[in-house]
Amino acid sequence: MPKICTIHYRKLARVFERKGFVLDRQEGDHLIYVRKDIKRPIIIPMYKSIPVFIILNNLKTAGISRQEYLALL
Repeated sequence: MPKICTIHYRKLARVFERKGFVLDRQEGDHLIYVRKDIKRPIIIPMYKSIPVFIILNNLKTAGISRQEYLALL
């Protein structure tokens, strides 16, 4: 299985939009995505390259597996 590497924030936002998340609001340089069945919002900082630990934390919060994430890219 390929490693998860840093990506641009727009590409990560598209992954969550494909999984049914909706942009709720923007606070400063952070995008906040929500979905009704997920209790915590997904926070995506607007960085050119999102660090891997932020990607993994957001995937865990959303309940998305690594294979599913790689398929959505």
